[in-house]
Amino acid sequence: MWIADNWKDYEVIDTSSGEKLERWGNYILVRPDPQVIWNTPKKEAGWKKPNGHYHRSSKGGGEWEFFNLPEEWSINYSGRKERNLTFHLKPFSFKHTGLFPEQAVNWDWFSSIIIEALKKNPKREIKVLNLFAYTGGATLSAAAAGAHVTHVDASKGMVGWAKENAVASGLGDAPIRWLVDDCVKFVEREIRRGNTYDAIIMDPPSYGRGPKGEIWKIEESIFPFLMLTTEILNAHPLFFLINSYTTGLQPAVLSYMMNTALVPKFGGHVESAEIGLPVSANGLVLPCGASSRWIGA
Repeated sequence: MWIADNWKDYEVIDTSSGEKLERWGNYILVRPDPQVIWNTPKKEAGWKKPNGHYHRSSKGGGEWEFFNLPEEWSINYSGRKERNLTFHLKPFSFKHTGLFPEQAVNWDWFSSIIIEALKKNPKREIKVLNLFAYTGGATLSAAAAGAHVTHVDASKGMVGWAKENAVASGLGDAPIRWLVDDCVKFVEREIRRGNTYDAIIMDPPSYGRGPKGEIWKIEESIFPFLMLTTEILNAHPLFFLINSYTTGLQPAVLSYMMNTALVPKFGGHVESAEIGLPVSANGLVLPCGASSRWIGA
């Protein structure tokens, strides 16, 4: 398992009974987590006095209950880089805050690849494409490492949020191209234009709709889309990263897809694993999805 253990402003304090107790900067939240199927004693003080609690409804969805929580606040992440990244947080629909902290383990990984490539050739322009890019965690990490990044998401609001995070992180003038677009249609247009990239990051949703109502179902769409994206990699790409929070797309499935799509064409090798966050109360690790990494030859 790959563990995001370089956080200072975030921690999973404890987990029990379908929920996790988290610290986001100075604020304590309780949020549901389907992975937490154990019922252990809630001894940590935060369980009784959180700043926010998302209550899951038996009919689906749920709602927030707030206790002295601001509408918006920020946390920082430095990881293994000198530059601090700053993320604006705000609780919104379906339990989210605008950040998936477990992804920091992947930010550190590909940032190291970018930094090493630029050490070997400081004049090189490394082009990274971030698809389904959400509020920009991966985009900012790649840009902070020195890459030129194209950030694509179908939600205008999420792209705006990512831009705010970039400014807060001192990356307002970084070479980032911000696009509100359907990811599949964007890649198809890039193929026609003849544009290529050194690396691709994608964090596809289980289900989603594009700006014009395009439907995305990951089980049906992910492999054809993966094959499509190989057509916009250059001749000697650096890396490819896929994240999955969908139950059926476990590391072994991701490995099979990545080995099928990338290795015959570019060589290199694939590594896949669960990603997780350390739990302070007991030293265990909370699983938080799966990732697959292809590294160029």
